[in-house]
Amino acid sequence: MFEHIERVPGDAILGLIEAFKKDTNPQKVDLGVGVYRDTQGNTPVMRAVKEAEARLLKNETTKTYIGSHGSPSYGEVVLPMVFGAESPVLKANRASATQSPGGTGALRLAADFIATQLPGKGIWVSDPTWPNHHGIFTAAGIELHKYPYVDPDNRLDFDGMRAALKSIPEGDVVVLHACCHNPTGFDLSHDQWQEVLEIVRERKLLPLIDFAYQGFGEGLDEDAYGVRLLAENLDEAIITSSCSKNFGIYCERTGCLIMVAKDSEQMDNIRSQVAIVARENYSNPPAHGGAIVSEILHDAELTALWREELTEMRDRINTLRRDFVEALKPYGLDEKYACVAEQRGMFSYTGLTPEQVDRLRDEFGIYMVRSGRANVAGFSHENLPYLAKAIAAVND
Repeated sequence: MFEHIERVPGDAILGLIEAFKKDTNPQKVDLGVGVYRDTQGNTPVMRAVKEAEARLLKNETTKTYIGSHGSPSYGEVVLPMVFGAESPVLKANRASATQSPGGTGALRLAADFIATQLPGKGIWVSDPTWPNHHGIFTAAGIELHKYPYVDPDNRLDFDGMRAALKSIPEGDVVVLHACCHNPTGFDLSHDQWQEVLEIVRERKLLPLIDFAYQGFGEGLDEDAYGVRLLAENLDEAIITSSCSKNFGIYCERTGCLIMVAKDSEQMDNIRSQVAIVARENYSNPPAHGGAIVSEILHDAELTALWREELTEMRDRINTLRRDFVEALKPYGLDEKYACVAEQRGMFSYTGLTPEQVDRLRDEFGIYMVRSGRANVAGFSHENLPYLAKAIAAVND
């Protein structure tokens, strides 16, 4: 029965990993894979995480299921992190948390909830967006549409985005990146978020806010501006949060689907439906990552240590952005690539063409996605001179 099954191309980023491993160039640079890296090129385990895991190992008494919504203690710390401790949304019991296998799992829960509870509604994603958005939503049977986000000059196209949002059919779902837009790094200003709020309210759209990189842009609270603005001023919203990145626990798959409803009674109805969606997907989420986050955020000392480490990672990335542009100044390319310093998060839409990306890989051993998206965490003060020289060469 399997004879008709055809081979399909592998994931582009996974292919980059294999090609990078085989490359013998001693100066090779990996800017493809979307994980944080330190100055040595490693993805370290945070000190706060190590300490939390040691405590968990010592005190753990069971490996039983944690329920379809996950551990209540995980929700207790994630909701205030997303909305703020004094959030009116939380005080009114308008939000609930469902622990999920990573932010990806939260997106799939959201997709299945939309497909079953809001049948016939389309979903709109930015162009470009994280490629897996396409797969997740179409796999759930939702009709996918795009709105503009970046113009041909590699700048945020807010005018195009605004015009497109105003034309979306009433009741459709619009996917918004809360911060550190993946793959571009272009984020909305406070004024632009206010305009989005007004359009979403006027068009009666349902916002689905992908919040995968809280703390990697400007700060934990600063990065939550758009999320909090919409949740506090709209009756309904969906938020997919991830702790995989800001706690550095990628392999633990630690995410959260957050539903915002008009009132607590409506939330109880929604929560019952989300439990069924989770049950049909994976029954119970993995427990360890959520337990790490809960252990850290329930302890003032560990919370302070984690915040310190997260600040170090964020500051390193933002410094590397500026230093990258500075390294291009001798080649007269600093203005052309100034956008890299303006963007936020781990990713940058550099503006490099697919042909230039190919040349960087083939001639210099520099690996990134052909869209020109680079993982800024792959920069280092050691490789920046080489990167600048190579980019100048392919700009000839």
